[in-house]
Amino acid sequence: MPEPAADRPASSSPPPRIPATAPAPRLALWAWVAALVIAAAIAAAWLDARHGQRELRVDLAKRLAEVESAQQATRAIVKDAQDSVRDAQAKIALLENRLGESQAQQSALEALYRELSPSRDEWALTEVEQVLMLASQQLQLAGNVRAALAALQVADTKLQRLDRPQFVPLRRALARDMDRLKAVPYVDVAGVSLRLDEAIAQIDALPLAIDERLAPPPPPAPQQGESGWRRLLASAWQQIRQLVRIENIDRPEVPLLLPQEQFFLRENLKLRLLSARFALLFHDQASFRADLTAADAWLAKYFDTRSKPVQALQTLFKQLKATDMAAELPGLAASLDAVRVLQIARDKPQR
Repeated sequence: MPEPAADRPASSSPPPRIPATAPAPRLALWAWVAALVIAAAIAAAWLDARHGQRELRVDLAKRLAEVESAQQATRAIVKDAQDSVRDAQAKIALLENRLGESQAQQSALEALYRELSPSRDEWALTEVEQVLMLASQQLQLAGNVRAALAALQVADTKLQRLDRPQFVPLRRALARDMDRLKAVPYVDVAGVSLRLDEAIAQIDALPLAIDERLAPPPPPAPQQGESGWRRLLASAWQQIRQLVRIENIDRPEVPLLLPQEQFFLRENLKLRLLSARFALLFHDQASFRADLTAADAWLAKYFDTRSKPVQALQTLFKQLKATDMAAELPGLAASLDAVRVLQIARDKPQR
């Protein structure tokens, strides 16, 4: 039997309608996407800013390092400049002190010169004495007669210009000494030295006696039609003959020298000639002739005397050994004594 309408449940009535709106899940999705994009943009901006700060820090560090190195270089330059300034100031101070000392010494010397200024005659006597002493040294040390004679002539010319009667004894002494120097045999030291130099330059090209060797005879030409074993025996005999070599020379006992010994022989010969030249400068005739005699003996013993250069050197040595240097050189004591007598005579009235 059908139930009454009052007893029907309320659920049987149709549900109420909800108004149409946007779906909520899609909005949420867009919100998340927007949030992620914003977060990504913020992160990118933060990373870019972080990278920029890092580059800025690196650039700043480089700049600071460059500035620090520049400051260090500047400090070093400033320090060097300060040291240079200090050194310059010290040198300037030293120069100023020396300049003051020099000025003081100059003032003292000027005062002394004004007090002790000698007359023209006294200056002349002093100069003549100095010239005579130099001439005497030339005679004693080097035997230079020409230099001593020139010095005496200079002194006599100076006294002649003054034309003082008190200088007549001195001029007489100078004239006597000049006459003695002119009487000394002249030795051409420069010419002899030049000839010795030319001889020294020729030594390296002189042939030695050991070089006097005859050329080996040429091997006999093989005869036509000669058998092979005969040619072999002839060749063997030729080689055996070359093992023993007999030569005839006109000088006995020719010394055999190694190449090194030949070099030292030529150098020792040069030293002998240099020693002769040194003895020539000092007019030491004994040493001069001894050196030339030793050099001539070495030429005759070790060198080829049939060679024209060797013969020319032997002739030169004989000519040079005839140079006369044994004349006794005069002294200048008379002229020096005459100068000193005049100086003493001028000093007595002042005392």
